[in-house]
Amino acid sequence: MKRFITAVLLTLPLFSSYAQQPADSNMETGKPSAPKVIFFDVNEPLLDLTAMRSSVGEALGGRNELLPLWFSTMLHHSLVDSTTQRFHTFGEIGVASLLMVAEIEGISLTQEQAKTAIVTPLRSLPPHPDVRSGLQALKDKGYTLVSLTNSSNKGVYTQFKNADLLDFFEHRLSVEDINLYKPDLRTYAWAAEKMGVKPEDAMLVAAHGWDIAGAKQAGWQAAFIARPGKVLYPLAIAPDYKVNDLNELVDMLPKQQ
Repeated sequence: MKRFITAVLLTLPLFSSYAQQPADSNMETGKPSAPKVIFFDVNEPLLDLTAMRSSVGEALGGRNELLPLWFSTMLHHSLVDSTTQRFHTFGEIGVASLLMVAEIEGISLTQEQAKTAIVTPLRSLPPHPDVRSGLQALKDKGYTLVSLTNSSNKGVYTQFKNADLLDFFEHRLSVEDINLYKPDLRTYAWAAEKMGVKPEDAMLVAAHGWDIAGAKQAGWQAAFIARPGKVLYPLAIAPDYKVNDLNELVDMLPKQQ
């Protein structure tokens, strides 16, 4: 009994340290200095996916409750590509994932139908109401804006052109150029190096908890836009900012010197 009590006492510091670690990692210790480059994920923080969600739901026989399963399947298999050192475009993975969900649920769906359900609405998604004014305000404050997305170069160009957002961004970066999907940490390192900034001088603006988790783990600043239905991953490092829309973030950031 004495040996057992001694062993427990010896392990208490270890368990105490472990138990405190997640809380400490999420504590806000004050805002960092202004970023030199602000990187934006595209689908959700900037563009409204409502039309695509409707189209995908129709392709799945009106089973809108399957949309989260489709998206998580798509994200899961993008990371399968990264870890197995293969690469397909996000659109290709999206179509394949939709076919997988349809097969699991016994829904009849052809590859062409799946492609039409995803690609056609994805090309012409409208920006959220706060986006144009928010992006312009950030540029007026002197910030360099860059998109960083899992989508293809051609896809993002088409989206920005149709949404009239091209002129807001100095560069458009796609994981297609390095064949590694976010949230692989090498993707954020590549993007920062591409723009010539240190990790701590880069900020990601995103509406997905997994993207925020990747950016923070890579040493970036991060701002989470809480679009409807989007939440943070509670076990990840907390973002520096959590806002309801882009204009709210603009108010929190100082002008560039």
